[in-house]
Amino acid sequence: MKSLRYINKYFIKYKWRFALGILFTIISNYFGVQMPAFFSESIDRFQNQISSNEPVNYLWLALELGGIYMGFSLLKGFFLFLMRQTIIVMSRYIEFDLKKEIYGQYQALDQTFYKQNATGDLMNRISEDVGLVRMYAGPGIMYTINLAVSFILIVGKMISISPSLTLFVLLPLPIMSILIYKVSSTMNKMSLEVQKEQSLLSTLAQESFAGIRIIKAYQREDQTTEKVSQSAERYKKQSMRLVLVNAFFSPTIIFLIGLSSMIAIYYGGLLTFEKKMTVGGIVAFIMYVTNLTWPFASLGWISSIIQRAAASQQRLNEFLLRKPKIKNETDLSCPLDHGLILDKVSFRYPDTEVDVLKNISFSVKKGETLAIIGPTGSGKSTICALLARHFDPDSGHLLIKDIALPKYSLTDYRRQLALVPQDVFLFSDSIANNLKFGVEQENLSEQDLTDACKKAHVLHNIQAFQDGFQTILGERGVNLSGGQKQRISIARALLRNPQLLILDDCLSAVDTETEEIILDELQKDTQNRATIIVSHRISSIRNASKIIVLDNGKIVESGTHEALLTQKGAYFDMYQFQLEQELQVKNT
Repeated sequence: MKSLRYINKYFIKYKWRFALGILFTIISNYFGVQMPAFFSESIDRFQNQISSNEPVNYLWLALELGGIYMGFSLLKGFFLFLMRQTIIVMSRYIEFDLKKEIYGQYQALDQTFYKQNATGDLMNRISEDVGLVRMYAGPGIMYTINLAVSFILIVGKMISISPSLTLFVLLPLPIMSILIYKVSSTMNKMSLEVQKEQSLLSTLAQESFAGIRIIKAYQREDQTTEKVSQSAERYKKQSMRLVLVNAFFSPTIIFLIGLSSMIAIYYGGLLTFEKKMTVGGIVAFIMYVTNLTWPFASLGWISSIIQRAAASQQRLNEFLLRKPKIKNETDLSCPLDHGLILDKVSFRYPDTEVDVLKNISFSVKKGETLAIIGPTGSGKSTICALLARHFDPDSGHLLIKDIALPKYSLTDYRRQLALVPQDVFLFSDSIANNLKFGVEQENLSEQDLTDACKKAHVLHNIQAFQDGFQTILGERGVNLSGGQKQRISIARALLRNPQLLILDDCLSAVDTETEEIILDELQKDTQNRATIIVSHRISSIRNASKIIVLDNGKIVESGTHEALLTQKGAYFDMYQFQLEQELQVKNT
């Protein structure tokens, strides 16, 4: 239950609705308790009338009993309705707030978190886990309060009728308490295993849907289906074990309640013969024990709800209590137009022992184009991630006007930044909305979109679609080619009019001619921003103001295209190799 303390703040937030729910529970149970008491008095009165040979109007007695009983039932039902309308509705508000908080935390957490967690697992937590927590905040809490209130009121009435009989009737309760404790501990462990297996199943399903084209291309449908089926089978087995434990729980509770009823009838009969109790008292006792049957029988269900909710909240707390490493700690506006300096920056990813970047230093100013080239794994994309402040360096600093980047407002810094990553992501929306995604101005005209798409050399492709800018894209832009997706992503970045534009190998899917057109267009606006181009191809970077060559996380060469060629080092070797490849392609 410790993990569920996290949502106590929501109970405080909705305290008046919660308090009303408790009040309505008390009132509803009060009318429920009065019904057996009324029957007891009526039976005793009827018996006394018969014993004293008084005339009895059976029709009036039946109408009286039926009318009053119906009245109590209606009142009990009305307040039961109000109880559900307060507590269950409160649980829906808590579910909404918790999902909102979780989504906000997802947005706040840094890239490290997403490298350590699968998408399917994250989706399962915000859907299935939150749903189970809501069951605790609603039905779990409601039926627990109902049990506590009904037990107090009913036992109080039972004691007023016969303290000794009450003692005997309640004898099975210690056995029930021990049983609940033992079973709940087992169910808690099993619930956690069920939730973990469900997360794995969700992850496998999500990956299968996302990678369906690859699965079909390699004809791995049967193997993928088998893998998902095995996970589903494990989930089913874990769930069946949990259901089996829960199935034994309720019948045992009902048996113990039935035992209490038998005790009430037998011992109550003895007390009646000894004139220590009336027949009406026995009837009331049996009705009270019967009224306790459902609240106590529901203990197994309530226990299951609470244990599964505790397991789910424990999983939620793993990241809700996690503090993001990258956060906005200041409102100081960022003068990015003054350029940016990397000063002796080193970095390694969490859970690794190898430095990805080692003592990197360079600067880029407004109007300059800095190019970064190097073999795969040399650290090019890591530099882009540091520049976007997805991570902070382990040592060294990113400086703007001699002030470390974390001292500036993260929001203001990223507002002036545009990053086009290697892995282009487009939403299942119109092309226009994808282009406008990174722009705060809602009044962008179609001419603005047209101008940006011209610069990215993708306008003619968009106009070829029947609906133009209103063309709806499939998931991740599945109905576009790789080059078209890259160019739309570039146009989206240009619409931001950034002070710093970072192109992380985002021209890899376009041909050399198209690449030349795009770079020429970008070159026209370089005076208004600083530009960083990361590429494997020298043709993409040869016109840059400065080029740095990375190898194994270190800068091994730097300078202009012409200066690097004269050095005849690593850059010269790459240039010669790529030149030979181009000649081979032309000759074939």
